[in-house]
Amino acid sequence: MEIKNKKLSDATFEALRKEVLATWPTGQEVDLDEAFAYQKTITGDRRFSDKLKKAQEEHRTLIQPRAGVPVVDEHIKLMQHLEKYGEVDLLPSTIDSYTRLNRYNEAEVGIAESIKQGRALMNGLPVVNHGVAKCRKIIESVHTPVQVRHGTPDARLLTEISYAAGFTSYEGGGVSYNLPYCKNIPMEQTMWTWQYVDRLTGLYEENGITINREPYGPLTGTLVPPCISHAAAVIEAIMAAEQGCKSITVGYGQCGNITQDVAAIQTLEELTNEYLNKYGYHDVNVTTVLHEWMGGFPEDEAKAFGVISLGAAAAALSKATKVIVKSPHEAVGIPTMEANAQGCRCTKQVVNMLYEQYYTAENLEEEKEMIRQETRAILDKCYELGDEDWAVGCCRGVEAGVLDIPFAPCAVNAGLMLPARDNDGAIRILEMGNLPFSKEVKDFHRKKMEERSKFENRPIHFNMVVDDIYAIGKGRLVGRPEKK
Repeated sequence: MEIKNKKLSDATFEALRKEVLATWPTGQEVDLDEAFAYQKTITGDRRFSDKLKKAQEEHRTLIQPRAGVPVVDEHIKLMQHLEKYGEVDLLPSTIDSYTRLNRYNEAEVGIAESIKQGRALMNGLPVVNHGVAKCRKIIESVHTPVQVRHGTPDARLLTEISYAAGFTSYEGGGVSYNLPYCKNIPMEQTMWTWQYVDRLTGLYEENGITINREPYGPLTGTLVPPCISHAAAVIEAIMAAEQGCKSITVGYGQCGNITQDVAAIQTLEELTNEYLNKYGYHDVNVTTVLHEWMGGFPEDEAKAFGVISLGAAAAALSKATKVIVKSPHEAVGIPTMEANAQGCRCTKQVVNMLYEQYYTAENLEEEKEMIRQETRAILDKCYELGDEDWAVGCCRGVEAGVLDIPFAPCAVNAGLMLPARDNDGAIRILEMGNLPFSKEVKDFHRKKMEERSKFENRPIHFNMVVDDIYAIGKGRLVGRPEKK
């Protein structure tokens, strides 16, 4: 499959739409003109892009949980509970695993069994199965903007129904919903299907309706250096802008070191705007999202609130436009709506208390400059490998290990780069693999790892990586060896 970063022609898009809408009966409920008219009734604080832009102008951080259950009426109860008792600014509808794999027949069974047994037997809302009319009940039941969050490699039908139903923000992308999620799906395939998503978003934009698009920032969520997630986000933002998207939220998963987290969010917005403008996309509004801790959580709820609070502090001090909230039940499974609301209120309290405060650590600028150098090196090499085409360059860059996501399950991911924490808990690179860094950057990382090695009196080794992965559950950030 040949992939280029070029806006899909009307003829190509229309031919694809006929195929996509025919893949499940609810696709026939989508009427674009009627959908445009319905979306235009969703205005002001009920529209995702408007609320994000206002928060960005006020340097305020909005809060948003993850949440979703399979039955529409129960999902409405969940949304209303989070809106009322979670004090949320933005709402999600997390999609179930069957839908993410386009297994709609099994989703149908899951809905029926959930109704029969009176409890959720799926881990999200099967939007495709419910269709346009039923999902509009969700949108109309709350006063808060609602986003679709999922993990779907081929999300085309889900996008069609979601937009027609009135969701005003949509997560995912051809990189971030492939490498961290899939094993054997070629990069070219997901880049192609997500061009459809972005072209549909652009079509709504051309008809006066701005739908926010959000690449998935944390990727694998495990020791991901900022430069890796930044590079993926910038590429997905460029590809979305080429198809006509005008509101893009780029994301990052909290690493745990406050200075690095603040530096990461601030450089993420800066670099995304830099590359969009450099390559001709001058009218895109870029906002940011910090995802609270994506790794292992302590089972003790009191300790879990400590982890949540640290993420909230990083989001507030970095002035992220929004923060994705975790719950105190993170270690044990899907949270109750009450626990989910508690995580939101905890985050809201911290964000509000830090609203007027700005982070000014002595080493902040050094950290920001290092992230800039690393991210530009990856992006520029991908562009070069692609013969000045971002889609081609991304696919070739992944294959070459230039864009290398740690611990990704995808067969095409090189998996040569290995991250670990330095002595202060910032994520560094223990093994460079094929990352296209300068000697200066490589020396910086080596020096940081040597400082930790000396402090812990042990050699730089893969065991540091393993220890770091499990550290938070043990109440630490850096995985120190046990003292004898």
